[in-house]
Amino acid sequence: MYLSPRHAEIIQMAKDHGRVLVDDLATRFNVTPQTIRKDLNDLCDQRLLSRIHGGALFPSGIENMEYEARRKIAADEKEAIGRAAARLIPDNASLFINIGTTTEAVSKALLDHNGLMVITNNINVANRMRIYPSIEVVIAGGVVRGSDGGVVGEAAVDFIRQFKVDYAVIGASAIDHDGALLDFDFREVKVAQAIIANARHVILVSDQTKFERTAPVRIGHLSQVNTFITDRCDIPSVRKICQEAEVQLIETSLG
Repeated sequence: MYLSPRHAEIIQMAKDHGRVLVDDLATRFNVTPQTIRKDLNDLCDQRLLSRIHGGALFPSGIENMEYEARRKIAADEKEAIGRAAARLIPDNASLFINIGTTTEAVSKALLDHNGLMVITNNINVANRMRIYPSIEVVIAGGVVRGSDGGVVGEAAVDFIRQFKVDYAVIGASAIDHDGALLDFDFREVKVAQAIIANARHVILVSDQTKFERTAPVRIGHLSQVNTFITDRCDIPSVRKICQEAEVQLIETSLG
């Protein structure tokens, strides 16, 4: 689904400020309030914004966004994060890749690697990587979520526990300022916890919008990962956790 330049800028403003107002946007773009209302209605229909009286909010809280909508948020930042993660993973490595739009960006960046063994509970990752003969793809069994192609449940947890891999690439729906890694589905969280426990080096990939969101289920803590890759981290408490726990912090926006 195509986003016009104005729509993309409206989303960025909502992400930066938490909300946007019809009158402010009409002035900024030199269009009528009716045009802006139509823009906001279109973006809300795509689940990219949430409508309020007189404007719209950037989605956060306990309701997760539709998967296709999440793919569009910070897409360039996710691609840069994916490339940075791929540079850390050598040829002939074994790794987990779990559910998420940012972890999918990592899988895309890994396609030129050789000799990888990728264990995943993400059908989108498996579909992307399966056609490359230099990559062996192993997919977990379990319950497939129709919303995003994630494989969850106890069967997936038991499957993951059979392995001990070199790397794990994980995401999170939200990162609290106290370092808690959070998600929406307790079944997905159980799989993520098993992935963390069965990898020698855990790479957390997440763009900075995750600092602005909340979710109800705890995956674990930032101190449990080895490397945290984000586009930018302006949260002092998060930076302090990385320093004290010796978590490598990579910010792609800093080059």
